[in-house]
Amino acid sequence: MTGMELTETTARGGNRVHVGAALRQTATMAWRSLISVKHNPLELVDYSITPIMFVFLFTFVFGGQMAGSPQDYLQYALAGIIVQNTLFMSMYTAMSLNADLTKGVFDRLRSLPIARAAPLYGRIAADLAKQLWAMLLMIGLGTLLGFTLTGSALGFLGATLLLLTFAAAVSWTAVLIGMLAGDAEKVQVFAFTIIFPITFTSSAFVRVETMPGWLQAWVEVNPVTHLSDAFRGLLLGTPVASPVMWSLVWAAGITAVFMPLAMRVYNSRSR
Repeated sequence: MTGMELTETTARGGNRVHVGAALRQTATMAWRSLISVKHNPLELVDYSITPIMFVFLFTFVFGGQMAGSPQDYLQYALAGIIVQNTLFMSMYTAMSLNADLTKGVFDRLRSLPIARAAPLYGRIAADLAKQLWAMLLMIGLGTLLGFTLTGSALGFLGATLLLLTFAAAVSWTAVLIGMLAGDAEKVQVFAFTIIFPITFTSSAFVRVETMPGWLQAWVEVNPVTHLSDAFRGLLLGTPVASPVMWSLVWAAGITAVFMPLAMRVYNSRSR
């Protein structure tokens, strides 16, 4: 966990937090975020109802036009729908973090003798668990609607790990947005302004060759295209070496750029 400073001094006193204790504190903070669903059932709308709506809408509204039948379109588009949902859900990290900051929750947590970054890493870990839940829910629903997993169990595991790896990378952009934005509304506007264009100008929902030539140049380097193609290929058992490699390159690049920036802002607010 680069940047977590697992042996940093605590907010109270000068004792240092060891790795084992910091990991336990991070797990506790993650559980705090997960258990909040029990006290705020409306979170289930974001993490359950919204993914279900995405699958139904894209399958039955666009399926006949795009592929002749909803089932045929679902076989291509389900991976893209899941990738889109993953990107949208990553922005919930930004909104939740912004809400905790504006309400003073992080100030109270930082007054405890815990690793300074434990609340932040706990939030990210909890949101990745919610991402996993949404992905499994969408694949289960897609299977009921006619999607067929033709890849291997190892491919399915690889697809899951790849999606979570990319989600973890994107979460650092969400952390930075959440800490810089003035309120949750600004987070939402800024995030959607970024996510909509890069999602729909990709191979998530339509094949690249059907687009105008001038647009294909961008689509072919779009990280959402690489992730959608890689995720789809791993689920269906088709060749994926290139898209998987580029997805990992993009994930590493996003992390390398945004993680230090996010941690710098976070640490400056922790003083």
